[in-house]
Amino acid sequence: MKRWFSDGVLRTIVRNASYLAGGKLGGAMLGLLALACAGRGMSTALFGTLILIHSYANGIGAVVKFQTWQFIVRYGAPALKRGDTTTLRDVTSFAIGLDLASGLLGMTGGMLLLPHASGWFGLSPENLKLAMLYCTLIPTMTAASPTGILRVFDRFDQLALQQLVTPLVRAIGAALSYLFDLGFTGFVLTWYLADLAGDLCLWALSIQELRRHELLSALRPSLIGPGRRLPRSWSFVWTTNIAHSIWAAWGPVSNLVVGALLGPAAAGLFKIAATFFDSASKPADLISRSFYPEIMRLDPSSRHPWQLASRSAIISAGIAVIVLLLVMVGGKPVIDLTFGKRYVEAIDLLQLMTASLVVAMAAFPLESLLYMAGRERSALVAEGTAALCYAALLVVLIHLFGLLGAGLAYVAGVCIKTVLMLAPTILAYRRRHVLSHDTAMVMSA
Repeated sequence: MKRWFSDGVLRTIVRNASYLAGGKLGGAMLGLLALACAGRGMSTALFGTLILIHSYANGIGAVVKFQTWQFIVRYGAPALKRGDTTTLRDVTSFAIGLDLASGLLGMTGGMLLLPHASGWFGLSPENLKLAMLYCTLIPTMTAASPTGILRVFDRFDQLALQQLVTPLVRAIGAALSYLFDLGFTGFVLTWYLADLAGDLCLWALSIQELRRHELLSALRPSLIGPGRRLPRSWSFVWTTNIAHSIWAAWGPVSNLVVGALLGPAAAGLFKIAATFFDSASKPADLISRSFYPEIMRLDPSSRHPWQLASRSAIISAGIAVIVLLLVMVGGKPVIDLTFGKRYVEAIDLLQLMTASLVVAMAAFPLESLLYMAGRERSALVAEGTAALCYAALLVVLIHLFGLLGAGLAYVAGVCIKTVLMLAPTILAYRRRHVLSHDTAMVMSA
Protein backbone atom coordinates (compact mmCIF):
# COMPACT_ATOMS: atom_id res chain seq x y z
CA MET A 1 0.00 0.00 0.00
CA LYS A 2 2.91 2.35 0.73
CA ARG A 3 4.24 1.71 -2.77
CA TRP A 4 0.78 2.40 -4.21
CA PHE A 5 0.67 5.84 -2.62
CA SER A 6 4.06 6.73 -4.04
CA ASP A 7 2.01 7.35 -7.20
CA GLY A 8 1.31 11.08 -7.23
CA VAL A 9 -1.86 10.65 -9.29
CA LEU A 10 -3.34 8.25 -6.74
CA ARG A 11 -2.47 10.69 -3.94
CA THR A 12 -4.24 13.45 -5.87
CA ILE A 13 -7.33 11.25 -6.32
CA VAL A 14 -7.44 10.43 -2.61
CA ARG A 15 -6.86 14.06 -1.63
CA ASN A 16 -9.68 15.35 -3.82
CA ALA A 17 -11.94 12.53 -2.67
CA SER A 18 -11.25 13.48 0.93
CA TYR A 19 -12.34 17.05 0.21
CA LEU A 20 -15.61 15.78 -1.21
CA ALA A 21 -15.99 13.26 1.63
CA GLY A 22 -15.88 16.03 4.19
CA GLY A 23 -18.68 17.89 2.43
CA LYS A 24 -20.70 14.74 1.85
CA LEU A 25 -20.39 13.61 5.47
CA GLY A 26 -21.72 16.90 6.74
CA GLY A 27 -24.38 16.91 4.04
CA ALA A 28 -25.45 13.36 4.90
CA MET A 29 -25.94 14.24 8.56
CA LEU A 30 -27.96 17.33 7.65
CA GLY A 31 -29.92 15.35 5.06
CA LEU A 32 -30.87 12.75 7.66
CA LEU A 33 -32.01 15.53 9.98
CA ALA A 34 -34.23 16.94 7.22
CA LEU A 35 -35.70 13.52 6.40
CA ALA A 36 -36.25 12.82 10.09
CA CYS A 37 -38.19 16.06 10.56
CA ALA A 38 -40.24 15.34 7.43
CA GLY A 39 -40.90 11.74 8.46
CA ARG A 40 -42.03 12.77 11.94
CA GLY A 41 -43.87 15.90 10.82
CA MET A 42 -46.10 14.17 8.27
CA SER A 43 -47.96 10.93 7.82
CA THR A 44 -46.25 8.19 5.83
CA ALA A 45 -48.58 8.95 2.89
CA LEU A 46 -47.71 12.67 2.83
CA PHE A 47 -44.03 11.92 3.31
CA GLY A 48 -44.23 9.58 0.33
CA THR A 49 -46.02 12.27 -1.69
CA LEU A 50 -43.19 14.72 -0.99
CA ILE A 51 -40.73 12.11 -2.22
CA LEU A 52 -42.84 11.52 -5.35
CA ILE A 53 -42.90 15.23 -6.22
CA HIS A 54 -39.15 15.50 -5.74
CA SER A 55 -38.58 12.27 -7.67
CA TYR A 56 -40.71 13.40 -10.60
CA ALA A 57 -38.69 16.59 -11.14
CA ASN A 58 -35.43 14.69 -10.66
CA GLY A 59 -36.58 11.98 -13.04
CA ILE A 60 -37.47 14.42 -15.81
CA GLY A 61 -34.17 16.22 -15.23
CA ALA A 62 -32.24 12.95 -15.39
CA VAL A 63 -33.82 12.04 -18.72
CA VAL A 64 -33.00 15.33 -20.48
CA LYS A 65 -29.73 16.08 -18.70
CA PHE A 66 -26.51 16.13 -20.70
CA GLN A 67 -23.38 15.06 -18.80
CA THR A 68 -21.71 18.35 -19.62
CA TRP A 69 -19.32 18.05 -16.69
CA GLN A 70 -17.83 14.95 -18.31
CA PHE A 71 -17.64 16.80 -21.62
CA ILE A 72 -15.81 19.73 -20.00
CA VAL A 73 -13.36 17.41 -18.26
CA ARG A 74 -12.84 15.21 -21.36
CA TYR A 75 -12.09 18.17 -23.65
CA GLY A 76 -11.16 20.95 -21.23
CA ALA A 77 -8.64 19.27 -18.93
CA PRO A 78 -6.13 18.45 -21.72
CA ALA A 79 -6.70 21.91 -23.24
CA LEU A 80 -5.97 23.60 -19.92
CA LYS A 81 -2.87 21.45 -19.45
CA ARG A 82 -1.41 22.65 -22.76
CA GLY A 83 -2.55 26.27 -22.20
CA ASP A 84 -5.17 26.29 -24.96
CA THR A 85 -7.69 28.73 -23.50
CA THR A 86 -9.52 29.07 -26.85
CA THR A 87 -10.53 25.41 -26.81
CA LEU A 88 -11.39 25.60 -23.13
CA ARG A 89 -13.63 28.60 -23.84
CA ASP A 90 -15.37 26.73 -26.68
CA VAL A 91 -15.87 23.66 -24.50
CA THR A 92 -17.43 25.68 -21.67
CA SER A 93 -19.63 27.74 -23.98
CA PHE A 94 -20.87 24.60 -25.72
CA ALA A 95 -21.62 22.86 -22.40
CA ILE A 96 -23.55 25.82 -21.02
CA GLY A 97 -25.59 26.03 -24.21
CA LEU A 98 -26.53 22.35 -23.85
CA ASP A 99 -27.49 22.85 -20.21
CA LEU A 100 -29.72 25.79 -21.03
CA ALA A 101 -31.47 24.07 -23.94
CA SER A 102 -32.03 20.75 -22.16
CA GLY A 103 -33.16 22.43 -18.94
CA LEU A 104 -35.84 24.55 -20.63
CA LEU A 105 -36.99 21.55 -22.69
CA GLY A 106 -37.23 19.40 -19.57
CA MET A 107 -39.17 22.00 -17.61
CA THR A 108 -41.68 22.51 -20.41
CA GLY A 109 -42.12 18.80 -21.04
CA GLY A 110 -42.37 18.00 -17.35
CA MET A 111 -45.10 20.55 -16.80
CA LEU A 112 -47.09 19.38 -19.83
CA LEU A 113 -46.79 15.72 -18.84
CA LEU A 114 -47.53 16.13 -15.13
CA PRO A 115 -51.35 16.48 -15.27
CA HIS A 116 -51.59 13.26 -17.27
CA ALA A 117 -48.96 11.28 -15.31
CA SER A 118 -49.79 12.41 -11.77
CA GLY A 119 -52.65 9.96 -11.30
CA TRP A 120 -50.49 7.06 -12.45
CA PHE A 121 -47.94 7.42 -9.66
CA GLY A 122 -50.41 8.36 -6.93
CA LEU A 123 -50.24 12.18 -6.82
CA SER A 124 -53.57 13.66 -5.77
CA PRO A 125 -55.07 16.63 -7.69
CA GLU A 126 -54.79 18.99 -4.70
CA ASN A 127 -50.98 18.62 -4.77
CA LEU A 128 -50.67 19.24 -8.51
CA LYS A 129 -49.82 22.96 -8.17
CA LEU A 130 -46.96 22.28 -5.78
CA ALA A 131 -45.63 19.64 -8.16
CA MET A 132 -45.85 22.14 -11.03
CA LEU A 133 -43.87 24.65 -8.97
CA TYR A 134 -41.21 22.04 -8.33
CA CYS A 135 -40.80 21.52 -12.08
CA THR A 136 -39.40 25.06 -12.39
CA LEU A 137 -36.23 23.70 -10.75
CA ILE A 138 -35.48 21.40 -13.67
CA PRO A 139 -33.27 23.94 -15.55
CA THR A 140 -30.95 24.34 -12.57
CA MET A 141 -31.11 20.62 -11.71
CA THR A 142 -29.89 19.68 -15.18
CA ALA A 143 -26.99 22.15 -15.31
CA ALA A 144 -23.75 20.15 -14.91
CA SER A 145 -21.39 22.72 -16.44
CA PRO A 146 -20.51 24.43 -13.13
CA THR A 147 -19.36 21.11 -11.70
CA GLY A 148 -17.18 20.47 -14.75
CA ILE A 149 -15.65 23.95 -14.53
CA LEU A 150 -14.63 23.47 -10.90
CA ARG A 151 -13.24 19.98 -11.59
CA VAL A 152 -11.15 21.15 -14.53
CA PHE A 153 -9.58 23.82 -12.34
CA ASP A 154 -9.07 21.28 -9.53
CA ARG A 155 -11.32 23.18 -7.09
CA PHE A 156 -12.62 20.17 -5.24
CA ASP A 157 -12.41 22.20 -2.02
CA GLN A 158 -15.12 24.53 -3.34
CA LEU A 159 -17.23 21.59 -4.51
CA ALA A 160 -17.01 20.18 -0.99
CA LEU A 161 -18.30 23.43 0.51
CA GLN A 162 -21.09 23.70 -2.05
CA GLN A 163 -22.30 20.21 -1.15
CA LEU A 164 -23.29 21.53 2.27
CA VAL A 165 -25.60 24.25 0.99
CA THR A 166 -28.64 22.20 -0.07
CA PRO A 167 -28.69 19.88 2.99
CA LEU A 168 -28.10 22.82 5.36
CA VAL A 169 -30.99 24.86 3.95
CA ARG A 170 -33.16 21.73 3.84
CA ALA A 171 -32.36 20.81 7.44
CA ILE A 172 -33.12 24.32 8.73
CA GLY A 173 -36.35 24.56 6.75
CA ALA A 174 -37.48 21.06 7.73
CA ALA A 175 -36.80 21.77 11.40
CA LEU A 176 -38.83 25.00 11.21
CA SER A 177 -41.65 23.22 9.36
CA TYR A 178 -41.72 20.52 12.04
CA LEU A 179 -41.46 22.86 15.04
CA PHE A 180 -44.05 25.35 13.78
CA ASP A 181 -46.31 22.71 12.22
CA LEU A 182 -46.18 24.22 8.73
CA GLY A 183 -47.52 21.00 7.24
CA PHE A 184 -47.02 19.46 3.84
CA THR A 185 -46.73 22.80 2.01
CA GLY A 186 -43.95 23.92 4.34
CA PHE A 187 -41.90 20.81 3.66
CA VAL A 188 -42.37 21.04 -0.13
CA LEU A 189 -41.25 24.68 -0.14
CA THR A 190 -38.29 23.73 2.03
CA TRP A 191 -37.16 21.09 -0.44
CA TYR A 192 -37.67 23.57 -3.30
CA LEU A 193 -35.65 26.41 -1.74
CA ALA A 194 -32.87 24.05 -0.66
CA ASP A 195 -32.39 22.67 -4.17
CA LEU A 196 -32.46 26.17 -5.65
CA ALA A 197 -29.92 27.52 -3.14
CA GLY A 198 -27.47 24.69 -3.82
CA ASP A 199 -27.70 25.11 -7.59
CA LEU A 200 -27.24 28.89 -7.48
CA CYS A 201 -24.26 28.53 -5.15
CA LEU A 202 -22.61 26.14 -7.61
CA TRP A 203 -23.06 28.62 -10.45
CA ALA A 204 -21.65 31.46 -8.31
CA LEU A 205 -18.50 29.45 -7.48
CA SER A 206 -17.92 28.46 -11.11
CA ILE A 207 -18.36 32.05 -12.33
CA GLN A 208 -15.86 33.20 -9.71
CA GLU A 209 -13.36 30.61 -10.96
CA LEU A 210 -13.81 31.66 -14.60
CA ARG A 211 -13.30 35.27 -13.59
CA ARG A 212 -10.07 34.32 -11.80
CA HIS A 213 -8.77 32.76 -15.03
CA GLU A 214 -10.08 35.63 -17.20
CA LEU A 215 -12.54 33.35 -19.02
CA LEU A 216 -15.85 35.06 -18.30
CA SER A 217 -16.58 35.16 -22.03
CA ALA A 218 -17.00 31.37 -21.83
CA LEU A 219 -20.33 31.96 -20.05
CA ARG A 220 -21.90 32.96 -23.37
CA PRO A 221 -23.86 29.87 -24.48
CA SER A 222 -23.15 28.68 -28.01
CA LEU A 223 -23.77 25.40 -29.79
CA ILE A 224 -23.16 25.79 -33.53
CA GLY A 225 -19.67 27.35 -33.62
CA PRO A 226 -18.02 25.27 -30.87
CA GLY A 227 -19.81 22.16 -32.12
CA ARG A 228 -18.06 22.55 -35.47
CA ARG A 229 -14.65 23.29 -33.98
CA LEU A 230 -14.62 20.44 -31.45
CA PRO A 231 -14.17 17.00 -33.12
CA ARG A 232 -16.75 14.37 -32.14
CA SER A 233 -18.33 16.73 -29.63
CA TRP A 234 -21.93 15.91 -30.55
CA SER A 235 -21.25 12.19 -30.63
CA PHE A 236 -19.70 12.31 -27.15
CA VAL A 237 -22.41 14.39 -25.50
CA TRP A 238 -25.27 12.38 -27.00
CA THR A 239 -23.72 9.07 -26.03
CA THR A 240 -22.98 10.09 -22.46
CA ASN A 241 -26.35 11.84 -22.19
CA ILE A 242 -28.33 8.76 -23.15
CA ALA A 243 -26.21 6.45 -21.00
CA HIS A 244 -26.43 8.58 -17.88
CA SER A 245 -30.03 9.58 -18.44
CA ILE A 246 -30.94 5.91 -18.40
CA TRP A 247 -29.00 5.10 -15.27
CA ALA A 248 -29.59 8.35 -13.36
CA ALA A 249 -33.33 7.82 -13.76
CA TRP A 250 -33.11 4.58 -11.75
CA GLY A 251 -33.73 6.17 -8.36
CA PRO A 252 -36.54 8.58 -9.27
CA VAL A 253 -38.24 6.11 -11.61
CA SER A 254 -37.95 3.35 -8.99
CA ASN A 255 -39.75 5.56 -6.49
CA LEU A 256 -42.48 6.30 -9.01
CA VAL A 257 -42.94 2.62 -9.92
CA VAL A 258 -43.04 1.57 -6.28
CA GLY A 259 -45.56 4.33 -5.58
CA ALA A 260 -47.71 3.29 -8.54
CA LEU A 261 -47.74 -0.42 -7.64
CA LEU A 262 -47.67 -0.29 -3.83
CA GLY A 263 -48.78 3.24 -2.88
CA PRO A 264 -47.09 6.42 -1.52
CA ALA A 265 -46.29 4.86 1.88
CA ALA A 266 -44.23 2.11 0.23
CA ALA A 267 -42.50 4.74 -1.92
CA GLY A 268 -41.49 6.55 1.27
CA LEU A 269 -40.02 3.36 2.74
CA PHE A 270 -38.15 2.63 -0.48
CA LYS A 271 -36.78 6.19 -0.48
CA ILE A 272 -35.47 5.79 3.06
CA ALA A 273 -33.71 2.53 2.17
CA ALA A 274 -32.34 4.04 -1.06
CA THR A 275 -31.11 7.13 0.81
CA PHE A 276 -29.16 4.99 3.27
CA PHE A 277 -27.81 2.86 0.42
CA ASP A 278 -26.70 5.95 -1.51
CA SER A 279 -24.99 7.29 1.61
CA ALA A 280 -23.23 3.96 2.09
CA SER A 281 -21.96 3.96 -1.50
CA LYS A 282 -20.77 7.58 -1.44
CA PRO A 283 -17.06 6.70 -0.96
CA ALA A 284 -16.99 5.12 -4.42
CA ASP A 285 -18.83 8.08 -5.91
CA LEU A 286 -16.37 10.51 -4.34
CA ILE A 287 -13.33 8.58 -5.55
CA SER A 288 -14.90 8.38 -9.02
CA ARG A 289 -15.39 12.13 -9.20
CA SER A 290 -11.71 12.77 -8.51
CA PHE A 291 -10.58 9.71 -10.51
CA TYR A 292 -12.16 10.76 -13.83
CA PRO A 293 -10.33 14.11 -14.32
CA GLU A 294 -6.97 12.56 -13.43
CA ILE A 295 -7.27 9.51 -15.66
CA MET A 296 -8.20 11.65 -18.66
CA ARG A 297 -4.71 13.21 -18.49
CA LEU A 298 -2.97 9.81 -18.80
CA ASP A 299 -1.90 7.78 -21.84
CA PRO A 300 -4.39 4.91 -22.37
CA SER A 301 -1.79 2.80 -24.15
CA SER A 302 0.35 2.61 -21.00
CA ARG A 303 -0.34 0.40 -17.98
CA HIS A 304 -0.49 3.36 -15.60
CA PRO A 305 -4.22 4.27 -15.87
CA TRP A 306 -5.30 0.63 -15.79
CA GLN A 307 -3.11 -0.10 -12.78
CA LEU A 308 -4.41 3.03 -11.10
CA ALA A 309 -7.99 1.85 -11.70
CA SER A 310 -7.28 -1.57 -10.18
CA ARG A 311 -5.76 -0.07 -7.05
CA SER A 312 -8.60 2.43 -6.68
CA ALA A 313 -11.14 -0.39 -7.08
CA ILE A 314 -9.47 -2.49 -4.38
CA ILE A 315 -9.43 0.46 -1.97
CA SER A 316 -13.08 1.18 -2.72
CA ALA A 317 -14.08 -2.47 -2.25
CA GLY A 318 -12.30 -2.56 1.11
CA ILE A 319 -14.25 0.49 2.24
CA ALA A 320 -17.45 -1.20 1.01
CA VAL A 321 -16.90 -4.23 3.23
CA ILE A 322 -16.54 -1.97 6.28
CA VAL A 323 -19.63 0.05 5.37
CA LEU A 324 -21.59 -3.15 4.74
CA LEU A 325 -20.84 -4.42 8.25
CA LEU A 326 -21.82 -1.06 9.75
CA VAL A 327 -25.14 -1.08 7.92
CA MET A 328 -25.93 -4.62 8.99
CA VAL A 329 -25.19 -3.86 12.65
CA GLY A 330 -26.34 -0.27 13.03
CA GLY A 331 -28.95 0.27 10.30
CA LYS A 332 -32.02 -0.60 12.36
CA PRO A 333 -31.17 1.57 15.41
CA VAL A 334 -30.35 4.53 13.17
CA ILE A 335 -33.64 4.30 11.23
CA ASP A 336 -35.59 3.85 14.48
CA LEU A 337 -33.90 6.85 16.09
CA THR A 338 -34.09 9.04 13.00
CA PHE A 339 -37.52 8.32 11.54
CA GLY A 340 -39.42 6.43 14.23
CA LYS A 341 -40.74 2.90 14.53
CA ARG A 342 -43.15 3.42 11.63
CA TYR A 343 -40.22 3.21 9.23
CA VAL A 344 -38.21 0.37 10.81
CA GLU A 345 -39.48 -2.09 8.20
CA ALA A 346 -37.30 -0.25 5.69
CA ILE A 347 -34.26 -1.94 7.31
CA ASP A 348 -35.04 -5.29 5.68
CA LEU A 349 -35.07 -3.60 2.29
CA LEU A 350 -31.85 -1.71 3.09
CA GLN A 351 -29.98 -4.83 4.19
CA LEU A 352 -31.07 -6.59 1.02
CA MET A 353 -29.91 -3.71 -1.18
CA THR A 354 -26.52 -3.52 0.54
CA ALA A 355 -25.75 -6.99 -0.82
CA SER A 356 -24.75 -5.23 -4.04
CA LEU A 357 -22.63 -2.60 -2.28
CA VAL A 358 -19.26 -4.29 -2.69
CA VAL A 359 -19.93 -4.94 -6.39
CA ALA A 360 -21.05 -1.36 -7.03
CA MET A 361 -18.11 0.23 -5.23
CA ALA A 362 -15.45 -2.04 -6.74
CA ALA A 363 -16.79 -1.42 -10.27
CA PHE A 364 -16.69 2.38 -10.19
CA PRO A 365 -13.58 2.79 -12.47
CA LEU A 366 -15.08 0.82 -15.37
CA GLU A 367 -17.03 3.67 -16.95
CA SER A 368 -14.11 6.10 -16.77
CA LEU A 369 -11.80 3.53 -18.35
CA LEU A 370 -14.21 3.05 -21.25
CA TYR A 371 -14.40 6.81 -21.83
CA MET A 372 -10.61 7.08 -21.66
CA ALA A 373 -10.29 4.33 -24.28
CA GLY A 374 -12.85 6.02 -26.56
CA ARG A 375 -15.44 3.29 -25.98
CA GLU A 376 -18.26 5.43 -24.66
CA ARG A 377 -20.75 3.55 -26.85
CA SER A 378 -19.89 0.32 -25.02
CA ALA A 379 -20.80 2.10 -21.80
CA LEU A 380 -24.09 3.19 -23.38
CA VAL A 381 -24.97 -0.38 -24.37
CA ALA A 382 -24.16 -1.63 -20.87
CA GLU A 383 -26.19 1.11 -19.17
CA GLY A 384 -29.18 0.67 -21.48
CA THR A 385 -29.29 -3.11 -21.29
CA ALA A 386 -28.93 -3.13 -17.51
CA ALA A 387 -31.65 -0.49 -17.11
CA LEU A 388 -34.09 -2.46 -19.28
CA CYS A 389 -33.40 -5.62 -17.28
CA TYR A 390 -33.84 -3.70 -14.03
CA ALA A 391 -37.15 -2.16 -15.13
CA ALA A 392 -38.56 -5.54 -16.10
CA LEU A 393 -37.33 -7.18 -12.90
CA LEU A 394 -38.70 -4.31 -10.81
CA VAL A 395 -42.26 -4.79 -12.01
CA VAL A 396 -42.14 -8.60 -11.91
CA LEU A 397 -40.48 -8.92 -8.51
CA ILE A 398 -42.73 -6.29 -6.88
CA HIS A 399 -45.73 -8.34 -7.96
CA LEU A 400 -44.12 -11.50 -6.58
CA PHE A 401 -42.53 -10.25 -3.34
CA GLY A 402 -43.93 -6.78 -2.68
CA LEU A 403 -41.53 -4.12 -1.42
CA LEU A 404 -38.68 -6.60 -0.94
CA GLY A 405 -38.99 -7.38 -4.64
CA ALA A 406 -37.87 -3.83 -5.39
CA GLY A 407 -34.69 -4.49 -3.40
CA LEU A 408 -34.05 -7.76 -5.23
CA ALA A 409 -34.45 -5.98 -8.57
CA TYR A 410 -31.99 -3.29 -7.49
CA VAL A 411 -29.35 -5.86 -6.55
CA ALA A 412 -29.81 -7.70 -9.84
CA GLY A 413 -29.61 -4.46 -11.84
CA VAL A 414 -26.31 -3.42 -10.23
CA CYS A 415 -24.77 -6.84 -10.89
CA ILE A 416 -25.97 -6.91 -14.51
CA LYS A 417 -24.55 -3.45 -15.15
CA THR A 418 -21.17 -4.43 -13.68
CA VAL A 419 -20.86 -7.57 -15.82
CA LEU A 420 -21.81 -5.69 -18.99
CA MET A 421 -19.28 -2.93 -18.21
CA LEU A 422 -16.49 -5.34 -17.30
CA ALA A 423 -16.45 -7.25 -20.60
CA PRO A 424 -15.63 -4.29 -22.92
CA THR A 425 -13.21 -2.88 -20.33
CA ILE A 426 -11.17 -6.10 -20.36
CA LEU A 427 -11.22 -6.06 -24.16
CA ALA A 428 -10.03 -2.43 -24.21
CA TYR A 429 -7.18 -3.28 -21.84
CA ARG A 430 -6.02 -6.18 -23.99
CA ARG A 431 -6.01 -3.89 -27.03
CA ARG A 432 -4.47 -0.92 -25.23
CA HIS A 433 -1.29 -1.13 -27.35
CA VAL A 434 -3.23 0.19 -30.34
CA LEU A 435 -4.36 3.23 -28.37
CA SER A 436 -1.72 5.90 -28.81
CA HIS A 437 -1.74 9.00 -26.68
CA ASP A 438 -2.27 11.12 -29.77
CA THR A 439 -5.35 9.11 -30.75
CA ALA A 440 -6.87 9.50 -27.31
CA MET A 441 -6.17 13.25 -27.33
CA VAL A 442 -7.76 13.92 -30.75
CA MET A 443 -11.07 14.59 -29.05
CA SER A 444 -9.49 17.44 -27.14
CA ALA A 445 -7.49 18.84 -30.04
